[in-house]
Amino acid sequence: MIDFLIKLTITLFVLLAVYYLFLEKEKMHLFNRFYLLFSLVFSFVVPFITIEVIQEIAKSTAVPANIQVLQGSTQIVEETNYLPIALWSLYALVTLILAIRFISNVIKISAKMKSNSPIAYKNAKLILVPEKTLPHTFLNSIFINETDYNNRNIEAELYTHELTHVTQKHTLDILFIEIIKTIFWFNPIFIFYKKAIQLNHEFLADEKVVTSYKNVPFYQSLLLSKANENQPFYLASNLNYLITKKRLLMMTKTTSTTRALVKKGLLIPLLTVLVFSLCTKVVAQEKKVVKAEQTKTQLTGMEKYFENTIFKIKDKNGTIVSEKKFNELTDLEKKNVPPPPPPATSKQDKNLKEAKGPTSVELSIYNKGDDKAYKVQDAKTVSPEKVRTNQSQTVYDIAGLTEKPEFPGGIVEFYKFVGENFQISKEASANKIKGKVYITFIVEKDGSITDTKILRDIGFNTGEEAERVIRLSPKWIPGKMNEEPVRTMYSLPITVQTAK
Repeated sequence: MIDFLIKLTITLFVLLAVYYLFLEKEKMHLFNRFYLLFSLVFSFVVPFITIEVIQEIAKSTAVPANIQVLQGSTQIVEETNYLPIALWSLYALVTLILAIRFISNVIKISAKMKSNSPIAYKNAKLILVPEKTLPHTFLNSIFINETDYNNRNIEAELYTHELTHVTQKHTLDILFIEIIKTIFWFNPIFIFYKKAIQLNHEFLADEKVVTSYKNVPFYQSLLLSKANENQPFYLASNLNYLITKKRLLMMTKTTSTTRALVKKGLLIPLLTVLVFSLCTKVVAQEKKVVKAEQTKTQLTGMEKYFENTIFKIKDKNGTIVSEKKFNELTDLEKKNVPPPPPPATSKQDKNLKEAKGPTSVELSIYNKGDDKAYKVQDAKTVSPEKVRTNQSQTVYDIAGLTEKPEFPGGIVEFYKFVGENFQISKEASANKIKGKVYITFIVEKDGSITDTKILRDIGFNTGEEAERVIRLSPKWIPGKMNEEPVRTMYSLPITVQTAK
């Protein structure tokens, strides 16, 4: 809602400023009338227009093991904020009062139309009223004093003026802006729009009179003589609305066709700039960055053959200590991989490239003929303890574990812990955000949490807050591979929702 009101106000202000600076002083009143009405409609449409501009961001293809998102999520609900309720209540009360005022004025005018005898006059109806009043118009009715009408004290110029309001349906413009003012009463810019619209109506009516009677000085004197009389209804088109120097000078002003066309044409780039400046939204799209080595050649030979094979690495005692893909094997481990069937002919070679390796292979790098060392490519010896130390740094995916890591008391207790510690910012609360924060972390062998990362958040510092809460977590029960604790990559979504 705040974003809507900001875009609405900016558009209204810019278009009204352009009107006052470049259009109001020009004698192209019919165009100006529809410009003002278009400005109102256009300003309400702009906040609903979205022009997406895709911007690519780099994403490395070198990622750790696949992340399994756990079923279920943490729901964080903020306590009820009573300030918005109070503000909405105030808005509803004021809007109701203004709506009653608006409807009451319409009823009063309608009652006056029904209680007095109408007289047909060209395309309008003359409503003769007993009270002393200036001629004024509502829809197709012109209200005039009965005595002045019978004594023929109403000048022909005044009839022409009011008849112009009827034929051009100026009342509809006034009703339109009044309805908007009733709903958006808190925005003062609509007051200026109503003044501009009503003054434009008088310009149009004055222009018709001047064109018909060609006696500007007499008509100006006639208007000045009526200037101090009260206006009967704020919904009616009144003869003496804003009889100012601006209105009197406009009767003698001229605007060349070229000047008018230039000013009208400048509105096209203005509207274009407004739309693109307020409606453009940058959408991030991930772009894969492929390492140079991978771009040179595609997988061939053994890499292709063992692409989907899982290698189960065994230690000296024949115990499986880790599981790897072919491209994760060390040089020592690759030397012990059993070769695929050798190609005998070109046709067989083609079949080899298309062949698929076994689902899993048990692989031992221990050399039974040498109890003291593991053979490696550079012929140096590495102790078994160091080999195990390197393997101890491996981060496992929970999908391959014999026992998955678990929060003390279970995942429900973990959700409760997050819900109690997660704090929603005031900005997030004001915008009534709702969505999911995706976070990953490593459960260490001792159950501690390390390497927290946010995969995606919904803004307003929700990602940083999720990381903070995860770091506060007590130690977990670590994941295990064959009864041995291992480092495990873990991920989950946290659902964040402010109070409605």
